[in-house]
Amino acid sequence: MSVKRVLRNTIRKEKEENRVTEPLTETPELSAKYAWFFDLDGTLAEIKPHPDQVVVPDNILQGLQLLATASDGALALISGRSMVELDALAKPYRFPLAGVHGAERRDINGKTHIVHLPDAIARDISVQLHTVIAQYPGAELEAKGMAFALHYRQAPQHEDALMTLAQRITQIWPQMALQQGKCVVEIKPRGTSKGEAIAAFMQEAPFIGRTPVFLGDDLTDESGFAVVNRLGGMSVKIGTGATQASWRLAGVPDVWSWLEMITTALQQKRENNRSDDYESFSRSI
Repeated sequence: MSVKRVLRNTIRKEKEENRVTEPLTETPELSAKYAWFFDLDGTLAEIKPHPDQVVVPDNILQGLQLLATASDGALALISGRSMVELDALAKPYRFPLAGVHGAERRDINGKTHIVHLPDAIARDISVQLHTVIAQYPGAELEAKGMAFALHYRQAPQHEDALMTLAQRITQIWPQMALQQGKCVVEIKPRGTSKGEAIAAFMQEAPFIGRTPVFLGDDLTDESGFAVVNRLGGMSVKIGTGATQASWRLAGVPDVWSWLEMITTALQQKRENNRSDDYESFSRSI
């Protein structure tokens, strides 16, 4: 049974309802037809109070590597984190990446594609944000070079104030745009998005010509879902909430279970191939 068929059987297709997925009960047979894209926080790893506390389990990383190998390398992480952070979380593996919501990207050959923000603008924005955010205890400013994140997970009462601050920044510097997320509002270069990053990957080997599959959990992933839908792929929303995605999994543990099914299928396929090779060799001597 194909991956697409398994998803149809095990993930409820729902665009406006918030029902959870059915239990995963079937093992997919993988083909080499898919290009895999995964968000990290809230998809491959549980969200934590602070980003530094997030860890991707070793078995999940191993499963991603196995899936990448089986797909000729057509697997990428698509995140709001920087590529440096993504590499650290994915150690010892090195995947193609899109960081800072597509403002930076590394292709399969290791070539980086980065949207640069002029130093003077980055400095002026940073100064303004540092000055104002100090008025909101519990809020945190994360500077990402060409982008800035205002976190309020520990101070949700400041959400409106931080949104107003971010809007003011984009009015002063119209080349910057807002991106809302879970307990965060980000200020990033206009025209960058996870969707644009996925579209760029899909024009390059080994992704080109494959059916894209993208799993994500946040508002920041919606542009990715839109691109994947347009390309006839499979968009999978993790968790509740309105979405453009065509499919849904209930949470991170469900993603892990789904990946474990795929990993098991890949390992079984590899063992079967070895057995067939041995039998062929035995008959030839």
